[in-house]
Amino acid sequence: MNLRNQWPVLPIVAGLASGLLTGCGTESGGGAPGGSGVVVGMSDDVLATDPASGYDPGSWLLFNNVFQSLLSFPKGATEPQPDAAESCGFSDTATRTYTCTLRDGLAFSNGEPLTSKDVKFSFDRMLKINDADGPAVMFPTLEEVRTPDDRTVVFRLNTADATFPSKIASGAGSIVDHRSYDAEGLREDGKAVGSGPYKLDSYGNDRAVFSVNEHYKGTASPRNSGVTLEFFHGDQNALKKALRDAEVDVAYRGLTAEALTDVEKADRGGSGGIQVVEGSSAEVQHLVFNMEDPVAGKLGVRKAIAHLLDREALIHDVYEGTATPLYSIVPAGVAGHNTAFFDTYGARPSKARAAEALAEEGVSGKVKLTLWSTPSRYGPATDQELKTIAGQLNASGLFDADVKSVPFAQYEKDIAAGKYGVYVKGWVPDYPDADNFTGPFFGEGNVLDNNYDNPTITESLLPRTAAQSDRGATDEEFGRIQDIVAEDVPVLPVWQAKQYAVVQDGVYGLEYCLDASTVFRFWELAKS
Repeated sequence: MNLRNQWPVLPIVAGLASGLLTGCGTESGGGAPGGSGVVVGMSDDVLATDPASGYDPGSWLLFNNVFQSLLSFPKGATEPQPDAAESCGFSDTATRTYTCTLRDGLAFSNGEPLTSKDVKFSFDRMLKINDADGPAVMFPTLEEVRTPDDRTVVFRLNTADATFPSKIASGAGSIVDHRSYDAEGLREDGKAVGSGPYKLDSYGNDRAVFSVNEHYKGTASPRNSGVTLEFFHGDQNALKKALRDAEVDVAYRGLTAEALTDVEKADRGGSGGIQVVEGSSAEVQHLVFNMEDPVAGKLGVRKAIAHLLDREALIHDVYEGTATPLYSIVPAGVAGHNTAFFDTYGARPSKARAAEALAEEGVSGKVKLTLWSTPSRYGPATDQELKTIAGQLNASGLFDADVKSVPFAQYEKDIAAGKYGVYVKGWVPDYPDADNFTGPFFGEGNVLDNNYDNPTITESLLPRTAAQSDRGATDEEFGRIQDIVAEDVPVLPVWQAKQYAVVQDGVYGLEYCLDASTVFRFWELAKS
């Protein structure tokens, strides 16, 4: 997901999680359709209710529950399936014409019918508004949307894009009512009209209230009567207190390891009713190298750092087991993943191989290096992480590394201006396809701003993967991309996150809300 809008899945104490996982979030009675309402607390915010604008995890959480897309990701799946559509598919071998047939009888939460006109309106509107904080950037290949009849939508692409189904299955594919939205401007009244399983009853600074949409027709079956989102605006202590006092049923996104320890200690004298549910995640974090920097631009320096990074120690010391070491740019659990950095540099640090890489580059003496960080955008432990990495480099005797941390707004400006040689970036995917971990980083319009361009990747491998509608047939090309990146080291993968939610006893279904699709499914939550 757009890096500037990425909010982290924050780490939780591993020992606590392992001690509380028994029975957590599993089916155990209760939760019949139309059951109790569920209160979910988050430390971050929903920044937009208009899908032409929001491009952050909080906003997409709202979109995925209030709006329908033509396709969606079923729980635990990474391949999109029909949702508002009855069927979809490429109608040409060049993967440049994509046709969907809508379900019969679709309606918005206001009772108005949903037809192909609304689908075309939604995409045309998003692209025309082209909001700086919106998802239009995901659709550079979309040339035209046609509607031969009320139930048929035809997307014409200007180039092959086999990932188009995954893109429209995301929050970016949200369908809005053409009667309720301005074709040229954003809706700013905090309201929303969609055809998803829930309707937005109210939205304010501190909470958003959702109820089941009686007009919904799709694949979800709500197991509660509604959901209330409570916003804690980054105040982890307030979220911790609300969880401890049972004012929220679920704490999602925002409790640190320290906060969870405090909650667990406070609960020891009680019923033991706070539980931790662990899920998979495709969120990743990398060190990024400016290829034009006089120090980090040297291949031997980058390879030396790759030989010295001890991910296992980092995960243990800083993240306490709440992440996993990442050895390639495509994370585990996403089709096409390989272990290119493990194969090239190994799992254990090697001073000898690092020294050899520097010698081959003609570098002598200690390498003076600054690792640039930002204190909270990619998690509250980011500064500590970078200091730990600097310590690993310095312990080898080959580097003289330090860490500087600056506020995120300044951080982004300085990266764009090329002022940093080594810096940290995190990434939450828009959709669970290897393309979303390669195209944005190494294709046209590189979002990392690190001046890396490899023609084999940009001119051959990425276009070939984009043209392949059978995503399983792209593994070889994506493997080759990962191998090239491991050899060139424009980025150094560090870790892959795990997802956690903390729940009160008697709340079920969380295991269906925490997977690589990043879709938090309100309809799976049940409360006895």
